[in-house]
Amino acid sequence: MALLSENAPLYIPPPLDDVPDGDEDKPVDGAELAKVGVQQLPCLIFGAGTFANQYNRDDFLYSDGPLRVVRLALRYGIRAIDTAPFYGPSEVILGGALRTLMPEFPRSSYKLITKAGRTSTGFDYSPATIRASIMRSLSRLGTEYLDVAYIHDVEFVATPVTDGPTAGNHLRALEDPGSWGLGEEDKAKIRGEGDQQVLDAVGELWKLKEEGKIKAVGISGYPLPTLLRIALLVLHNPPYKPLDILLSYAHYTLQNSVFPAFLPLFLTRAKIAQLGTASPFSLGLLTPKPPLWHPATAEIMAAKDRAITYSQGWEGGLPNLALGFALRENEQAAMRDVPRVVGLSSTQEVHEAVKVWRQLQSGVDEKRKQMEEAVRKIFSEANCEDFSWQSPPLS
Repeated sequence: MALLSENAPLYIPPPLDDVPDGDEDKPVDGAELAKVGVQQLPCLIFGAGTFANQYNRDDFLYSDGPLRVVRLALRYGIRAIDTAPFYGPSEVILGGALRTLMPEFPRSSYKLITKAGRTSTGFDYSPATIRASIMRSLSRLGTEYLDVAYIHDVEFVATPVTDGPTAGNHLRALEDPGSWGLGEEDKAKIRGEGDQQVLDAVGELWKLKEEGKIKAVGISGYPLPTLLRIALLVLHNPPYKPLDILLSYAHYTLQNSVFPAFLPLFLTRAKIAQLGTASPFSLGLLTPKPPLWHPATAEIMAAKDRAITYSQGWEGGLPNLALGFALRENEQAAMRDVPRVVGLSSTQEVHEAVKVWRQLQSGVDEKRKQMEEAVRKIFSEANCEDFSWQSPPLS
């Protein structure tokens, strides 16, 4: 239980009468956001990982800024919000904003998504801690139930299939599934204590679902082969049922677009009904100022700098191109049912995300396609197109 001893600072938003509500706080008229997948999630999900010091300073976090961003997103129809205890004060700030906005947006009008098993001080997948984490999230968010709960970043706890590096193009795992623990004979194989801890953590979420505390059980993480292996492990061990949902991040971006290749396997082999993909900016990589802690290699960072320079001729630059690439569908019809989690830090970013989505509904501009292809070529020439960084880091 030690991991749950950390306390997030109290966040009390100012009274609504003191919060600006001008033109920038009002949605622009236009097409309504679609609801997608079996869970009828909005095609855009608000990524509230931005309500943390990894991305924003305290002078924003403890102002009326988060409330205004959430309010505008909800007004636009972005009616699902993704957070986690690992994101520092995010749950507390989000909960404070939602309580204040309750007269305009009652709990039934939006969906809440959080995670368990990871905090800023480490990992603890023990069932007691998973339960305590969910109960604390319910309190912080001011709700009696969660629409989705993920076990957070499973690759850090799951038993490694190999002691060697897993960085590189994850399509290798589809060409040689046995080396990645993805062979048919491996689907139920518990490789060690870590795998059992993941199964126990997921098992506790199943119990919480039966109790009505959460509505959907899932896992999240970065390396696609590990996510697929764990999803198969869950399906082929007691209670022998598939995950309700799975979240991948930074694998449907201008730098790395491998996710669609794994999508059919998540749906058919692991029998997961709902998938999601997050971080169109690849944890801030595809922005002018990536965070200092970003795990990308020096080669990827150098290629990104060249892509930033090249994209200066496009309105909104590389971030706009990256967002458009991640929001549009590819050749797979199944991608239409995959919501995108987008981190939002300002009302301007909310307006921009919806604007880009609406533009894509009438077709992809040929100039945008050309710019996207040129950026992809920059990463390809640097030998880092579709390159996944090492996660977890090698010890």
